[in-house]
Amino acid sequence: MRRREFIALVGSASAWPLTARSQQVTVPVIGVLVPSAVSSMQNRLPAFRQGLKETGYAEGNVAIEFRWAEGQYDKLPALAADLVRGRADVIVTLGGTVTALAAKAATNTIPIVFIIGADPVELGLVNSFGRPGGNITGITTISMFGGKHMELLFEMVPEAEARLGLLVNPANPLVESLVRPAVDQLGQRLVLVEARTESDFEPAFAMLAKQGARGLIVWEEPFLNSRADQIAALAIRYAMPVIHSVRNFAVAGGLMSYGVVYADLFHQIGIYTGRILNGTKPADLPVLQPSKFELVINLKTAKALGIAVPRTLLARADEVIE
Repeated sequence: MRRREFIALVGSASAWPLTARSQQVTVPVIGVLVPSAVSSMQNRLPAFRQGLKETGYAEGNVAIEFRWAEGQYDKLPALAADLVRGRADVIVTLGGTVTALAAKAATNTIPIVFIIGADPVELGLVNSFGRPGGNITGITTISMFGGKHMELLFEMVPEAEARLGLLVNPANPLVESLVRPAVDQLGQRLVLVEARTESDFEPAFAMLAKQGARGLIVWEEPFLNSRADQIAALAIRYAMPVIHSVRNFAVAGGLMSYGVVYADLFHQIGIYTGRILNGTKPADLPVLQPSKFELVINLKTAKALGIAVPRTLLARADEVIE
């Protein structure tokens, strides 16, 4: 699907500025700020639109304006400022902490609804989970490096504890503030590899093999999440046990995935956005945390890698691909 066709499908059929649109129709405008490319959201936006629909907003009585950073995080402040100048009624930030911070820096009056993977209180986005205060609220998964992914990978592949790989996107500003301090604590036990473009993945896997990594964690991040299929193919080629956050990684042939059900998150973000358009203040909407996570194990890949999946792990899996 071409870019223009997809934007028309999700409700922003033209590239007109918000001011031009507002002169034609008097409908609320939702500005959506996304750090990644159009293709990264194709499977998730329908759930967002369904949430909006349930609060009374569907095609015809709401305008949605998207701003895509295409993986260039330094563009986010300008894109956020563009939405503010266009007088969006609500700004929705999809794709992580950096996006929410850019929107927050751009306005303290326009309501903002976020999806992030860190603690919004520590970041200064909100005052508390129950009473956010200000103009911003949303959902956080608080998915910190070294958590559940490491636990599951070590249970599946105990030898990975001796030499573990971590794949990050160095273009994401949070790598320096969040990931590298955790990496320093692990020292020689961890092989840090980077990929900011599609051409970087092959050298990254080659480096993992050269350094003797016995397993790999893919850091949860918009660009890396959107390249799950490519990572899965390389994991098979290099016989590397890998855990990722997104389900389609395991479906594409990766060993396993563990993460939130993004359709549920986007649905709730749509509901929150609709409630704000209906008059609820962001300060009165508590920051939510997902209650549902899914573990997917590709048993066929495990057998190809010579891994005997522990029965206890299989019993906890939400889906087993054979």
